[in-house]
Amino acid sequence: MESLMANAQNLQTKIAAAQESLANMHVKGIAGNGDVVVDMTGKYDLVSVTIRPDVLSRAAKIVSELVADAYRDAKTKADVLIDEVMTSVSGGFSLN
Repeated sequence: MESLMANAQNLQTKIAAAQESLANMHVKGIAGNGDVVVDMTGKYDLVSVTIRPDVLSRAAKIVSELVADAYRDAKTKADVLIDEVMTSVSGGFSLN
């Protein structure tokens, strides 16, 4: 029983460390062939949004859609990153 408790505590420690490391990992979401780029951490914190200057001359709705698309792309990539990190910590079991 002590071994099981020690293993559980060890896994909790590894998970906490993995979650902390995700805060320092970044993914980029891209829309419109690079017209808009969103930088996001592995904890879904939005770091930056870069919009090419020539894009700003387009209709606001188009720019808004590009930003939303880039955000969704970054979130999808962050989901994959999180799953990879947490699966490696758990010995192959998905924790999400």
